[in-house]
Amino acid sequence: MAHLLVVEDDPQLRGALLRALRDKGHAVATAPSGMAGLDAAVTQRPDLVVLDLGLPDVDGAQVLRMLRAVSDVPVIVATARDEEPEMVAVLGAGADDYIVKPFGAAQLDARVKAVLRRLGAGAAEEPLRVGGLTVDPAAREVTLDGSPVDLTPREFDLLAHLARRAGQVVSRRELLAEVWHQPLGGADKTVDVHLSWLRRKLGETAQAPRYLHTVRTVGVKLAAPDTTTTPVATEESAAPTDTTALGEPAAPARAARP
Repeated sequence: MAHLLVVEDDPQLRGALLRALRDKGHAVATAPSGMAGLDAAVTQRPDLVVLDLGLPDVDGAQVLRMLRAVSDVPVIVATARDEEPEMVAVLGAGADDYIVKPFGAAQLDARVKAVLRRLGAGAAEEPLRVGGLTVDPAAREVTLDGSPVDLTPREFDLLAHLARRAGQVVSRRELLAEVWHQPLGGADKTVDVHLSWLRRKLGETAQAPRYLHTVRTVGVKLAAPDTTTTPVATEESAAPTDTTALGEPAAPARAARP
């Protein structure tokens, strides 16, 4: 049984979708506005969201972008807008499918099952272990030396992606594309900030790393503490004004004693 969230402002259609999807065997919650839907998606963590675009407070396309910043939950856009440019834009922003109103309950149910089936491979993924760190993609849980680590959805996605590439240097561009769904990159410090939060929760810093190791001008690597060696700094990377590739400043040099 899938747990669905329907974000739809029309009360009659919202009720009809609720009844139809429940009749198909799904557990269904609803939200009448964009911000209420965003809050429900983050707190209830449904298996899939059915999202209208014509919402009274925030346009559904904007809700989708905000949702994608914090969650990878599958989203089916269900709207009366049938213009191809809008469809392309919404799919490019992270929607997993697009269905145009009016539609039948059987068609929506088939699309829900198809999206969940297509994305369901990750649910069977085995826990990823790097030293004393365990990342469980199926349960979305992390433990460090046997103790649970409380992460936000985006922090978990970032750590899970690095754990799948353990021992390899992952570029900032790849993280933006795979974790934030921004294939063209960006000039903000999103990756840097989340790495800083993640380091804090793992009990380390950029200057004293245990698991998350910055490789200057390249990216970041997740590796077990006992298998990682500190890279030898080049003349360029050792420059006093240089910063790490991920935006975190290098440790200040100590002045030599006279």
